[in-house]
Amino acid sequence: MTRTAYLDHPGPIPLAHRGFDRDGLENSMRAFQSAIDLGFRYLETDVHATSDGVLVAFHDESLDRVTDRTGTITSMPWAQVSQARIGGVEEIPRLEVMLHTWPQARFNIDIKSASAIGPLVRVIERARAHDRVCVTSFSDTRRRQALRRLTRPVATTAGQITTARFRAATQAAARSRRSLVARAMGDADGLQVPVRFRRVPVVTEATVAAAHSAGKFVHVWTINDPGEMNRLLDLGVDGLVSDRADLLKQVLTQRGQWA
Repeated sequence: MTRTAYLDHPGPIPLAHRGFDRDGLENSMRAFQSAIDLGFRYLETDVHATSDGVLVAFHDESLDRVTDRTGTITSMPWAQVSQARIGGVEEIPRLEVMLHTWPQARFNIDIKSASAIGPLVRVIERARAHDRVCVTSFSDTRRRQALRRLTRPVATTAGQITTARFRAATQAAARSRRSLVARAMGDADGLQVPVRFRRVPVVTEATVAAAHSAGKFVHVWTINDPGEMNRLLDLGVDGLVSDRADLLKQVLTQRGQWA
């Protein structure tokens, strides 16, 4: 496992999903600041690159759903994308600005498109943020391309194919399970997964134990119900990603696990 400072956290890691805002201003500086104000230091975001290589913290490939503009980010220069306003009021942030604005924060970064790989590598290198980021992607190919281009290791989690291999390995006989799970996980330090995928359970007592036996962590997304938060924490998961940072903090505080 890559032991970067990113993973240096006592107890389960609380991750604010696209920041925290009840007014739909996801992935805005306001949302991330709200999470910081609550005491969060782990922020989850996605990244795309504009046509001229500016890396933005934004989930969708297009501006249509959450901003007052339309168009696909990868086909537009930053000069145009920067005019869009999330919810009509908030600018789309650049990841590099976020890294410098909150130097103590740690960022879970999901690479949403191949064009974002190079810009992400350059931003991490310029900010020397290797110990502060976890590089993730549904695509193992995108994730590994980014890792190969970085000059220092970063924390990283399994993509969809690696996760499927992990799930298959957990079905093996007990005597061989640990080695098969470790092999299936490869270079990934851990998993970031939903509770279930297409009705197939992904996060169970057995899968969490299997991951831990191979020295891998398990983070679960996107959990907004306090009852489910408690259930997963009882299973021993290592982190929760939530839109409801306020409720997640409350649950962890009640359990004595808010650091």
